[in-house]
Amino acid sequence: MENGGGDLEAKIEMLLNVEKQMRQVGDVAGTRKAVTDILQLCFEAGAWRTLNDQIVLVSKRRGQLKQAVQAMVQQAMQYIDQTPDLDTKIELIKTLNSVSAGKIYVEIERARLIKKLAKIKEEQGLVAEAADLMQEVAVETFGAMAKTEKIAFILEQVRLCLDRQDYVRAQILSRKISPRVFEADTSKEKKKPKEGEAIVEEAPADIPSLLELKKIYYQLMIRYYAHSNNYLEICRCYKSIYEIPSVKEDPAQWTLVLRKICWYLVLSPHDPMQSSLLNSTLEDKNLSEIPHFRLLLKQLVTMEVIQWTALWDTFKEEFENEKNMLGGSLGDKAAEDLKLRVIEHNILVVSKYYSRITLKRLADLLCLTVQEAEKHLSEMVVSKALVAKIDRPMGVICFQTVKDSNDILNSWAMNLEKLLDLVEKSCHQIHKETMVHKAALKV
Repeated sequence: MENGGGDLEAKIEMLLNVEKQMRQVGDVAGTRKAVTDILQLCFEAGAWRTLNDQIVLVSKRRGQLKQAVQAMVQQAMQYIDQTPDLDTKIELIKTLNSVSAGKIYVEIERARLIKKLAKIKEEQGLVAEAADLMQEVAVETFGAMAKTEKIAFILEQVRLCLDRQDYVRAQILSRKISPRVFEADTSKEKKKPKEGEAIVEEAPADIPSLLELKKIYYQLMIRYYAHSNNYLEICRCYKSIYEIPSVKEDPAQWTLVLRKICWYLVLSPHDPMQSSLLNSTLEDKNLSEIPHFRLLLKQLVTMEVIQWTALWDTFKEEFENEKNMLGGSLGDKAAEDLKLRVIEHNILVVSKYYSRITLKRLADLLCLTVQEAEKHLSEMVVSKALVAKIDRPMGVICFQTVKDSNDILNSWAMNLEKLLDLVEKSCHQIHKETMVHKAALKV
């Protein structure tokens, strides 16, 4: 064994001399070959410690050529999956990591190395360490990295942050990906050959396609928004997933997604974005395949008071089934929010039909106590969902907006104009009638 070890040392020494000569002459191909031969020798001999030592040694030699370091890192990366045990694997990755640190010409290799190391850490249950490792690399600045690989890397960073419940950092990282990037690429795919200035590397085979990445991106964003119960944003994420061709062509997939879109639409507070989403979903032909949900959305669009008890009896079973998919922690909160949305809808309906109403009558219409009705109405006024004033001693609510002096003057001017028009028309009609009458008398 010792003889074998000595033999290896001698061969390496000889190759190092060759490498030195080639390097000093500036022969790129020769230096590269000498360096890769050294690594190949160590690999074939199974001398993993020597391999690590040689990688560090060669990279630190005076005036070392960039191409040689790049070839060495790429060559050693092929050996990672062939290491005999996990410790050796981690040691090799760490060695390559330290060699490639701060070198732009091996930045892509470094990113891939860190991704591998983070995966190992995660498998060991060290999610926080894995997330910290991944955050060291800012792939968005890498010009030569393929777009899909960049997106996949950032999504992995976001996922690890969500796993460690670091929602602030997850949001910061997710903003590095513009949702437009998922739409833009399909048309540009054909124009790929026209790349003169910057050479973009091909993405490795294990990187998902752009549409698969789009789905992963929105699933991660759903996890992020679910933390803050932002129902409208969750709904928009599901809407984007629903638009993916592979989902839209498979009824089993789109039915589940469309059901979720409907539930989150109903749970979202009333605002212009929610209204436009609601109307566009109702126009979707696929919704007729799930008539139960069509009925639910129709009730929200119709300007009629919804009876909460009747609605809950109809949809309770559906809601319970969906609750398992919505997520256990969200279940109870979602049920409360659903009731709140129905109350808000009813108050808006009442404000459309009444200019003044007693608080007691409003409470009867909402199936609530007077105190609860007042509380919900006050919350809606504060959130500027509607305009109302409560006369508490009289127990009367006035839904009319207070007009300023300009508006009052304008309305008076309009009314006067209409009145004068009517007077003019009447005079004209009277004049016409008298002329006809005179003519008849003359005859």
